[in-house]
Amino acid sequence: MDIIKKRTGSQAKSTIPFRLNLLFFIVFVLFAMLVAQLDYLQIVYGGKFQAEVDRTDKTVMTGSVPRGMIYDSKGRLLVGNSTANAVTYTKSGSVKSSDIYTIANRLTKYMNVEVTDLTKRDQADYILAAPNKSAKVAKQMPKSYRVDSNGDALSSAKIYTNEVKYVEQQGIHLNQKDLQRATLFKKMSAAYSLSTVFLKDKDLTAREIAEVSEHLTELPGISIGSNWNRDYPQGKSIASIIGGVSTEQQGIPDDEINSMLASGYSRNDRVGTSYLEKNYESILSGTKSQRQVQVGANNQIKKSTILYKGQKGGNLNLTIDSAFQKKVQSALETQYNSAKAAGITQYSDGAYAVVMNPKTGAVLAMAGIHNNPKTGKTTEDSLGVINRTFVMGSAVKGATVMGALMDGVITPENNTQDDTPIYLPGSPVKKSVYPAGTFSSLGAVQALQFSSNIYMMRLAMKEGHASYVPSESMVMNPDIFQTLRGYFNQFGLGVKTGIDISGETTGIEGSTRTSTGALKTGSALDLSYGNYDAYTLIEMAQYISTIANGGYRLKPYVVQSIQKTKDDGTKGAYTSVTKPSVLNAINATKDEFGVVKKGMYEAVHGSGYWTTATKLADLSPAVAAKTGTAQSFYYDPDNPSTDPPETITTSLVSFGPYDDPNVAMAIVFPNLTSETGSYPNLLAHQIYTDYYKMTGQK
Repeated sequence: MDIIKKRTGSQAKSTIPFRLNLLFFIVFVLFAMLVAQLDYLQIVYGGKFQAEVDRTDKTVMTGSVPRGMIYDSKGRLLVGNSTANAVTYTKSGSVKSSDIYTIANRLTKYMNVEVTDLTKRDQADYILAAPNKSAKVAKQMPKSYRVDSNGDALSSAKIYTNEVKYVEQQGIHLNQKDLQRATLFKKMSAAYSLSTVFLKDKDLTAREIAEVSEHLTELPGISIGSNWNRDYPQGKSIASIIGGVSTEQQGIPDDEINSMLASGYSRNDRVGTSYLEKNYESILSGTKSQRQVQVGANNQIKKSTILYKGQKGGNLNLTIDSAFQKKVQSALETQYNSAKAAGITQYSDGAYAVVMNPKTGAVLAMAGIHNNPKTGKTTEDSLGVINRTFVMGSAVKGATVMGALMDGVITPENNTQDDTPIYLPGSPVKKSVYPAGTFSSLGAVQALQFSSNIYMMRLAMKEGHASYVPSESMVMNPDIFQTLRGYFNQFGLGVKTGIDISGETTGIEGSTRTSTGALKTGSALDLSYGNYDAYTLIEMAQYISTIANGGYRLKPYVVQSIQKTKDDGTKGAYTSVTKPSVLNAINATKDEFGVVKKGMYEAVHGSGYWTTATKLADLSPAVAAKTGTAQSFYYDPDNPSTDPPETITTSLVSFGPYDDPNVAMAIVFPNLTSETGSYPNLLAHQIYTDYYKMTGQK
């Protein structure tokens, strides 16, 4: 019995092992600690975590402002901005395609949109953006559109590409309203995160504005704003000089995107793309507005506050008088039409004229016509003054004589030379336009008056220390081209003028050696009277201005000053005024310049049959001039020929009044089939007449 009692007592004890009890105890302690920690976080940090849920990020966004205006020298508005109401969209940080789809669909209820540039891919993207549409299409597609040949799933990007392909294969049939929605969807989807794009800024009616404004709460990111476009109140007679501005779709040009992004521009900013609009981009663009945008935890815009309304771009005041510009362009067109009526423009590529103030370098007018020889259609081409080159002929002879005077091969007192033709072996006789023997000898003044080629060639021979035996040989210093061009360059011929318009080209130099390495002595002689190298017309204007002002090569410019814009849109304080800039001074005496000026005066007022610019003789105050005629050839880029048609380029440089020049001009009529008509002379006469009347000098 005792034994039985002992066994019964042993069984009464707990059969749960000690280790299991310990485990239960540990779990209890950990659970108690977790509850305590949760209580602690709730009590101490509950408010912080709730704030994190409601957190907003503040981002500063910039916005464009209207560009500055461009005025002529008399304060007339040449380029302004026309402002129009616009519907805009600001894209939030993580908006989904389906959200954009919904907004686009809603928006077309309240306004019409022009359908433009929609591809099949654009339409397919719109269709697939509908809620759950992509998933449905994915299920309908063939299996090969979802997995590769090994049975592995394709990437999501590849699957989407196949979805687009499948939609296009099934056929896309969108009605006109759907196409409008797809157009909006495309514009909105293409926007960068937190950037603003214009959805409609043309022909937006008052009713559309009212209806969109009334439903803004159901159109996240949509706002009513304004946009601007360039307009030209005085017409587009110098539009090519002013240049262009990119559209929002074009944005920053690809070749400047890195530098402009680094300067604070956005990819879709409208910027100057050419000429003055490009040169003065930093002035005209102004200072962007700034908005502080609060973005919630869901990346939706919660609040927008204007920090800085921006500063409208600065204004440019040009040296060009738009009224005078129109007169010059009109006179150029009149003379060119006369040449066309005479039947001598079949190979002509246009005509050009530029007028400058020789005392300052200010460009007073810049006119141009480009002619298509194949169609006969003419267009305005003022830029041809700075970016087209022509062999100008005798108009450059003033620089030749000045170079010889500076070189010391002639002097103001001793400058008479034989005027007998030059005979080189194996080439036609080199002579002037007038018959051989017309003059036995000439001085520098008479050589300019009668436009003697022989005189200029003999100057080159002296500068090149030529050893000459008629019809047998001609040997010159090998640096003769450098010598002649060196003097020409000092006057602006063959070098860029530095004008403040982008796109200026420089003259074209002919070769100095034959294929066998021999010096082209004959070409050096041609260079001396302007029948070899080619120059831009702005170079010709700089050259004649340098002679007119007595030896200062001035930098041409078209922007006289820059002004700020006040808040009310009117002109503000001047920030910059252009002053004359001397690029180099000619190391020549007043008497040496006097020889060339006198020669150009006699070319207008002298007597004798071969005096070249007498059509300007009746002008008052009196002027000086030098005409030019050069042999040229028509080049057809579509049908190059080894034997192109021969043409004539006529030109003229002039300054006036002779005693105190305040106007200088250069004119060229390239590639005519006849030199008859004196078109540069007649054009110069009309320009002087208009200028003198405008300035009260007549």
